[in-house]
Amino acid sequence: MNAQPLGRRVAKPRGKLPRRALAPKPAPTPPPAEGAPAPTPPPAEAPAQDPAPIPAEGPEPTQEPAPAPAAESAPAPQPEAAEAPAPTAAAPAEEAPREPPAAEPQAQAPREQQPNREQPANREQPAGREGRWEERRREGRDRRDDRREERREERREERRDDRREGRRERQMPRPPQPEMGPPTRALTLLGAKNTVYSDQYTPAILEAFDNRNPENDFFVKFNCPEFTSLCPITGQPDFASITINYIPDRKMVESKSLKLYLFGFRNHGAFHEDCVNLIMKDLIKLLAPRYIEVWGRFLPRGGISIDPYANYGRPTTRWEEFARQRLLMHDLNPERVDNR
Repeated sequence: MNAQPLGRRVAKPRGKLPRRALAPKPAPTPPPAEGAPAPTPPPAEAPAQDPAPIPAEGPEPTQEPAPAPAAESAPAPQPEAAEAPAPTAAAPAEEAPREPPAAEPQAQAPREQQPNREQPANREQPAGREGRWEERRREGRDRRDDRREERREERREERRDDRREGRRERQMPRPPQPEMGPPTRALTLLGAKNTVYSDQYTPAILEAFDNRNPENDFFVKFNCPEFTSLCPITGQPDFASITINYIPDRKMVESKSLKLYLFGFRNHGAFHEDCVNLIMKDLIKLLAPRYIEVWGRFLPRGGISIDPYANYGRPTTRWEEFARQRLLMHDLNPERVDNR
């Protein structure tokens, strides 16, 4: 049996090849026929980016001559494990088809030239931001100071206006005081040092003066909680609280003369209702008011208290209707009588 010629053995390059340069081993090829030269694999195009294989150290190995056929009795040597010829620098081994390389990404600008995505390109650095905030605080302080100064100036101007107005008022001539009318000059009881208290009913003791505000409607109220009179039948004393309300027209009653007038009922014998109506009629004769009402709250005598009420409105005026309505509603909320 003829020995098969051995293929040329090439030294393997040293070093670690790139990942993409490694390829699966090709399938073993059948040995060539006897006497035929060793087939040479066709050269394959090397990729442009793959580095060239590192050549083996030492001299180029030479092809050994095929050995002479041995005797028939000698056993034929077994061929070594089929091994694919390693690619050389001149003719690399055939590689299996690979997937086309992915498209290379577009060229990007250098890192220092790319804008920072986390921080906008127009945003200042912390030092600049702090300076901007400091400038805003300074502007806010300036605005507050300006407003304070404006308020101070307004207050100063108001004080100056008040001083000028006061000076103008002092320089203006004062209007003359209105002269007191004859009824006012006729007042004899007010300010008198020697006051005589009469214990008899005397309506002539009442005095009046001019109303200086006749254009206004206003109430004048008198309270006399110590009114005293006598029962006309038994002569026993009656005690009451007299309330007088009136709206003046041209005249107003003088309070001291009214006090002496009410004091004169001390020894005057009259029923409770007569006392109230008598007081109202005397004041109407003196003042001619627009409206007047008199309310007497007498203490109980014999276990019964009497509260007479009388009023008057000037006829043919709106006060007449006012008096009628006031009379109907004068005691809608009666007081609780428990201390008299």
